[in-house]
Amino acid sequence: MQHTPDGHLIQAATVNHRPGQLAVAVGLLLASACMAWGATHISSDAGYAGVGPNFLPWVATLALAVCGLLLFWQAWRGAYDNMPEPSGAPHGDWHSLAWVVGGIAANATLIERLGFIASCGLCFALAVRGLRMSEGKPGGAWHQSMKDLLIGFAIAAPVFWLFTKVLAVNLPALTATGWL
Repeated sequence: MQHTPDGHLIQAATVNHRPGQLAVAVGLLLASACMAWGATHISSDAGYAGVGPNFLPWVATLALAVCGLLLFWQAWRGAYDNMPEPSGAPHGDWHSLAWVVGGIAANATLIERLGFIASCGLCFALAVRGLRMSEGKPGGAWHQSMKDLLIGFAIAAPVFWLFTKVLAVNLPALTATGWL
């Protein structure tokens, strides 16, 4: 609240975020309902320590439903009505987002053809380019792109070896030896 020079009270304008907040809460509740429907189709036969394979999906469903209910309650009673406007750009940086999404799509598309290490390295290089551009920096010249790709390989290779050699998880490999 502010006062004018002659003593009158000026009420600060408040921004009503309620419709968007209610939409997010309802979206979470719908997502939890979909997860509950999916969890009913998972076998409940008790496995190790009396816990069946549907235990974790039900825990996640319950947690999501509780979050949705809490958000709905807070939005309904107006707990967020006096929040300041968010900082940042007024519009999304779609060009940078396209690089990140392209990296994820390339990884999903190429993982069976190129193997885990190469596809994750490519995903890393494309995503880093997009993130760098989102900060207003240049995307990177040819040498920077190759450096990003090599860093991506250096990160993905030990992860691949840990999962395939130590944990015996089957990930797509480029060669029959299982090392690339």
